[in-house]
Amino acid sequence: MNAYIFPGQGAQFVGMGLDLYENHSTAQELFEKANGILGFSITDIMFEGTPEDLKQTKVTQPAIFLHSVILSKVLGDSFKPDMVAGHSLGEFSALVANGTLTFEDGLKLVSQRALAMQKACELKPSTMAAVLGLEDGVVEKICAEVDGVVVPANYNCPGQLVISGEVDAVNVACEKLKEAGARRALLLPVGGAFHSPLMEPAREELAAAIEGTQFGTPSCPIYQNVTTTAVSNADEIKKNLILQLTAPVKWTQSVQQMVQDGAKTFVEVGPGKVLQGLVKKISPDAETASAAV
Repeated sequence: MNAYIFPGQGAQFVGMGLDLYENHSTAQELFEKANGILGFSITDIMFEGTPEDLKQTKVTQPAIFLHSVILSKVLGDSFKPDMVAGHSLGEFSALVANGTLTFEDGLKLVSQRALAMQKACELKPSTMAAVLGLEDGVVEKICAEVDGVVVPANYNCPGQLVISGEVDAVNVACEKLKEAGARRALLLPVGGAFHSPLMEPAREELAAAIEGTQFGTPSCPIYQNVTTTAVSNADEIKKNLILQLTAPVKWTQSVQQMVQDGAKTFVEVGPGKVLQGLVKKISPDAETASAAV
C-alpha cells in the first residue's frame, strides 16, 4: 500500500514551488488564487523572499501547505494514496489531498491557525528543544518532574523527541535530560511552544473556524497526529484536528501503525526530505520517495 506523507513547519526554503509555478498552469492558477485568499503575495516571499521573511509562522505555514497541496494536484492521476498522514501543519495538507477539505477552506484554516499560534506565542515567552538519544519514557518522566509547563511535543522517531513549554522550564528540563544521558538537548529556533498547553488560546480560536468549515468524506483514511490510527469519519477528523494544537505529534506511533496496516512505500509530498528520514529510522524496511512531477 502507498502512504503519502506531508511535512510541517521547518521544511521551507526560498524558491519553494517556483518550478511548479513556471511549468504547470494548474499550479499557477492555484498560487494566484492563494495570493487573493491570503490578501498578500505569498508567492513573492516563497520564490524570492529572504529566509527571515519565510520563517514567520504566518508565512511559513501557508507556504508549506501550498507547496504540498499544489504538488499533489499537479500529480493528477498518478496521485493515488491508500492512506495519508501529515506532521503537525502537514495534517491540513493531507486533508486537502484526500478530499476532506477544499483547497480554499484548507488554506483559510492554515492561515487562521498560523495567526492564532503567532498570537499565543506572544502571550508568554516559550520555546521548544530537540532531545536526542533518550527513551521516550525517560523524557516524559523528567518533563513531569520539572516545575512549570514543559511537555513532550513531537515524537519524531525512536531516540528523537521534541519538548515544548515555558522558556525556564524547557531550559531546566534540558539540563536534567543531559544529566540523564541525552546525547543532545538543544533549543530550537522557534517562536513558541507548539503542541503544548500554552497553545490553548490558539486552540480555542481555531476550534471555532474548524467547526464552521464543511468537511467532506475522504478518499482514503488519514492517520492523525493525536490518535495515530486510521480515521475516515469527518466529525472525528474535526475533533482530532482541534485537539492537535495542544497535544503531541505522535509521528513515530503513526508510522508504526501505517506499516502495521500495510504501508510499504511512503511518498513525501512537499518541500524537503525530513519525513523520509524519520520513516527510515522508525521502519528501516519501508521504501521512501519524494513526490515528483
